[in-house]
Amino acid sequence: MGGWPEARERPAPGRRRGRRPGPSPDPDGPDAAPPAGGHRAGDDPGDSEQVARSICLRALTGAARTRAQLADLLARRGIPEDVAGSVLDRFGEVGLIDDAAFARAWVTSRQSGRGLARRALKAELRAKGVDGEVAEQAVTLVDDQDEWDAARRLVQRRLPGLRRVDRATAERRLVGMLARRGYGGGLAGWVAREALDEDRSGGDRSGEEAGGQDEPGLDAWLP
Repeated sequence: MGGWPEARERPAPGRRRGRRPGPSPDPDGPDAAPPAGGHRAGDDPGDSEQVARSICLRALTGAARTRAQLADLLARRGIPEDVAGSVLDRFGEVGLIDDAAFARAWVTSRQSGRGLARRALKAELRAKGVDGEVAEQAVTLVDDQDEWDAARRLVQRRLPGLRRVDRATAERRLVGMLARRGYGGGLAGWVAREALDEDRSGGDRSGEEAGGQDEPGLDAWLP
């Protein structure tokens, strides 16, 4: 009689027969995949420049960007600093990057759209990497009268929702709303009190008219 057949190793549950997978590539090694749309260490500098240009062009397609914003984006994509600087310099030369123009457009849009004061506008520009002097120059597009008018518009929009609270609460909320948009306490308090006074006097006149008071005749409006 023949001997017993050799015992075969049974595969562990859940494992399939086949070639054993090799070790995972080192994420920092030469076989590692480059970042999506980015650069890998050891790439040709010419290729890196092309990648950097593509990244910047895609970023600028949707909206204007500051140089600092693009520099941060290139750094996150692994573009070497010297390559990034060269590409950004070239973009600036041809007018694709213009921090001064960006700052002026930002100030005009945010002041008219959201009623921001100069202090808030400067803070936003600095957060986007705009140089302090460039930001300072841009906010000169907004003067004192612009701030007063914008503050009054903001208060008038908010006022109807505060007619059910007491005056002290309404004033505190209006001042806080203006402060969050960069207005100083003096201007914010003045505009809030002015609006509340006008709103109250208007309500009093409405009550008088509703109570049967005669409307003033034409002579009342003549000098």
